[in-house]
Amino acid sequence: MAEINLNCKGLQCPGPIMQVFKASKEANSGDILNVKVTDRGFAKDIAAWCKKTGNKLLELNETETEINAKIQIK
Repeated sequence: MAEINLNCKGLQCPGPIMQVFKASKEANSGDILNVKVTDRGFAKDIAAWCKKTGNKLLELNETETEINAKIQIK
C-alpha cells in the first residue's frame, strides 16, 4: 500500500477531480490518495465521486484556505 500526495491547490473545477481520477487509475487497490485543494466545491464533488466509484473517503478536512481529503482506492 502506497500513499500518493496530490497538490491540486489553485485548480478550479473540474481540475481537482480530474487529477484524482487520473491518479486513481494509476494507483493500486488499497493505496491512499492525500489531496490538497483550494476549490471550495471540491468537498461535495469528492464525496459524490467516491460514492459513485466505490472508493472510500477516509477523511475530509476543511480550513479557511484549503480542503484536505484522504481517499482509499478500491
